[in-house]
Amino acid sequence: MKQGGGRWTVVKSQQPLKLCSSYSADGTVVSAGESKLLAVEQAGLLPGEVHELLVLPLASEHRMNRCLTWWDLSWLAFGSVVGSGIFVVTGQEARFHAGPAIVLSYAASGFSALLSALCYTEFAVDVPVAGGSFSFLRIELGDFLAFVAAGNILLEALVGAAGLGRSWSSYFASMVKSDPDFFRIRIPGLKPGFDLLDPLAVAVLLITNGIAISGTRKTSILTWMSSLITTLVIAFIIIIGFIHGKASNLSPFAPFGVDGVFNAAAVVYWSYSGFDMVATMAEETKKPSRDIPIGLVGSMSMITVIYCLMALSLVSMVKYTEVDADAAYSVAFVQIGMSWAKYLVSICALKGMTTSLLVGSMGQARYTTQIARSHMIPPFFALVHPKTGTPVNATLLTTLCSSVIALFSSLDVLSSVFSISTLFIFMLMAVALLVRRYYSRESTGKSELARVLICLFVIVGSSAVGAVLWHSRILGWIGYTVAACVWFLGTLGMSLLPKQRAPKVWGVPLVPWLPSLSVATNLFLMGSLGTEAFWRFIVCTAVMFLYYFFVAVHATYDVEHQNEGKTNDEGVQDATDQEVVVL
Repeated sequence: MKQGGGRWTVVKSQQPLKLCSSYSADGTVVSAGESKLLAVEQAGLLPGEVHELLVLPLASEHRMNRCLTWWDLSWLAFGSVVGSGIFVVTGQEARFHAGPAIVLSYAASGFSALLSALCYTEFAVDVPVAGGSFSFLRIELGDFLAFVAAGNILLEALVGAAGLGRSWSSYFASMVKSDPDFFRIRIPGLKPGFDLLDPLAVAVLLITNGIAISGTRKTSILTWMSSLITTLVIAFIIIIGFIHGKASNLSPFAPFGVDGVFNAAAVVYWSYSGFDMVATMAEETKKPSRDIPIGLVGSMSMITVIYCLMALSLVSMVKYTEVDADAAYSVAFVQIGMSWAKYLVSICALKGMTTSLLVGSMGQARYTTQIARSHMIPPFFALVHPKTGTPVNATLLTTLCSSVIALFSSLDVLSSVFSISTLFIFMLMAVALLVRRYYSRESTGKSELARVLICLFVIVGSSAVGAVLWHSRILGWIGYTVAACVWFLGTLGMSLLPKQRAPKVWGVPLVPWLPSLSVATNLFLMGSLGTEAFWRFIVCTAVMFLYYFFVAVHATYDVEHQNEGKTNDEGVQDATDQEVVVL
């Protein structure tokens, strides 16, 4: 493998190449005995990147298939993000918090999500592995923060999948004119909230995860076909909404003021969640440098526009005071005399939930695979099936966990659980990107490191204080202005520091301003969540803290120690004429 024109390309060898399980401090793979080893030039990959790209994948025994293009990633992102959220939360927020200004709420939350997508894209292009935020944070911020972040987002994803499964069951029962609990079985003696077993939700999870196991390419094709149908239905909703819309319904535009717009933005933000799962597909992407930016950033931009148009069509059709909070679009069509269209909306919502489950199952399994590769959980779950090229064991594990949760837990118990984790990880990703650009172990001195840390502290601290002031209404606009000025000075100070590293192929523009703004917006939205969400986050993080220090840290240390002591062909795998990494 060599570097040319800023990109890593594949080198075909006449003799067997070897992948080594140890590396030197300057980023060069070192020799193990007399073996012929793959050398990585210092100018390209950092030691942590070498470990993630070349060493950890060996634990899977077989490679994942590089079969995805920008087209596949775009539809995977669309299918992952455009689930039932837009149909569920829009009515409630338009009716009670934002009014017609719900359009601005979707635009604001979409902008915040796009900032996070930019950070994910740079990392996924430079380090195209299956671990997503776990791998990216592990490289820049260390094992502990990476494990806590990945554990939280994986737990949230499992609970979210269970919630989607229960929602699918309720929605389907309602569509066939039955009670939402029609397919559930009540078990006397169990605690309320856990006494309604939902076998249909489990069946839906088993089917979607079974499809995900069958092959990444097959799942991708099914996802984009399903998402295409969803797109056509959404286009129908938007067109009909504008045809039957009235300008008078948009007045007053913001009846609840600026507070209402941002409060609604914090809630509708969850309609954008799921795109981070697409970053876990980087290891299966044919050309990461081209496909990931188009697939991830391009799709998120389109989704933001679609969401704004859908919200505008709703409040144009119906006065915001008459919007149904639970089934906004279905009831809106009934109100304009198109009762038959409510079934179309229901089918679209079901398809959206199904595609979200499909992509979510793929992302959960790949998070689990990379964590297992690092031996933080048993490496058995890192194995990749030789025929399908998918992480079968990891998928079975996540399927079992989400199915058990879906079988016993009601939607009331699952709602809003661990939602704070997504914003926390998005904030960490922005911080990690700033660290990546302004800090290098090899060249950054102590005084420069101190300046970087001070700037980061000012950016994060001022953003957190601003969020607290906004949601507690302390000091009013004076407090907001002071916090914003301090954030600006912290970001300006970082912009004056010398950058230690440039992206190899594709990078976030306007660094440090956009990543710093991502930190601020994510912390702002975190501050809008209730104290219950923070307590759940603290408890889960504490459990992961104990697991890491009593189990995971010892397992990873033992593996690294064994790898360093191996000689000759131990810890080394043939890679004759195979693709190592392509950016």
